[in-house]
Amino acid sequence: MVSVLAVANQKGGVGKTTTAVNVAAGLAEMNRTVLLIDTDPQANLTSGLGVDRRQVHTSVYDVLVLGRPLAEAIIPTEVDRVHLVPSDIALAGSEVELAGLSQREHRLRQALESTDLAWDYVIIDCPPSLGLLTVNAVVAAGQLLIPVQCEFYALEGLGLLTHTIALLRRELNPRLTIAGIVMTQFDGRLALAHQVVDEVSTRFGDAVLRPLIPRNVRLSEAPSHGLPITAYDPECRGAQAYRELAANLDARLRDLSSGLASAGPPA
Repeated sequence: MVSVLAVANQKGGVGKTTTAVNVAAGLAEMNRTVLLIDTDPQANLTSGLGVDRRQVHTSVYDVLVLGRPLAEAIIPTEVDRVHLVPSDIALAGSEVELAGLSQREHRLRQALESTDLAWDYVIIDCPPSLGLLTVNAVVAAGQLLIPVQCEFYALEGLGLLTHTIALLRRELNPRLTIAGIVMTQFDGRLALAHQVVDEVSTRFGDAVLRPLIPRNVRLSEAPSHGLPITAYDPECRGAQAYRELAANLDARLRDLSSGLASAGPPA
């Protein structure tokens, strides 16, 4: 069964793209296959995997707005077992174009349902907003992976996001669950970082995944080389943390899937 995750947080700079690409690379090292979908007009996920956006012929824009089959937009990456649906600058105006289309919130879900998904995971990288692109990703997903930066303002953004999740569950996707919360850019020398982790852990319990992702300069450098951290500097703290995170996420989702299967269909 394919696990479809949206990596979402309306706050920018929390590590959504870093988490999406490096969790995918960590899963790939475990022989899991991953399809990454870049729904951010900035296309950082696309360029961070070494894809020249000028050479992209079919992108997620063509799928969402023009109704092209998802399979036509899938390309291989330099990472074994990881494929990509790239973004494109045309996506910047797609919110306006999507607003006039039928089933505007469901177009990515319909594209996925119309595709033979031969991957273990589909991971959707969302833009830093709660517009139609993020809504499409959340409606298409079964679970959310929520990166949260270890700073005070992240708590305010997380409160707004949880309110929005409740609204989306009620109106569009009742099956949506939280796969986990990833605490990013953690600096153990700062008391504030520990306070933020404690606050989030108090509110969300075991949904907070381990390990904490450290503030690590190598993680910042890797995208400029078009590589995930596991390929750019396999032994650095960031690479080790994302490998462990990927393994823990994989185990968590398999346990959840087994629990749902054993419980049987709802009465």
